Amino acid sequence: MSTRYFEDVEVGESLPGADYPLTVYRLVMAAGSNRDFNSIHHNSEYARGTGAPEMYANTSFLLSAWERCVRDWIGPEGVIRGIRGFRMKSFNVVGDTMRVRAEVAAARVQDGAGVVEIAIRCENAAGITVGPGVVEVALPRTERKEGAA
Repeated sequence: MSTRYFEDVEVGESLPGADYPLTVYRLVMAAGSNRDFNSIHHNSEYARGTGAPEMYANTSFLLSAWERCVRDWIGPEGVIRGIRGFRMKSFNVVGDTMRVRAEVAAARVQDGAGVVEIAIRCENAAGITVGPGVVEVALPRTERKEGAA
């Protein structure tokens, strides 16, 4: 993963997305990895009994999918400053393929830092399932690198 500099960012630029086929194995492993043992995330019968169509991805999995998309794009020197608009609109259930899509919505210099706002969302065949939201990041600036000795 290479460093992304603020001066290389273009408003409207799409970030590489990520697709997640939601298998039983993936949902069980994701729920177990963050100790979310609620049966709605690994038991279809139980999930349907609560009104959900099927077992579904938990909050931590969904948020980490946003984070992976952003971190892969910003590189090791970028910093996530904030997340806004993370709202679950519909379920991401076993059998779906969840897609994370994002693009640069705004870029500005603030207090010497290169600040980028990334519009982001999760989608499946039914449409947007999480978001749309914004992840605000700070990226290093090339002029600082060039001026450093």
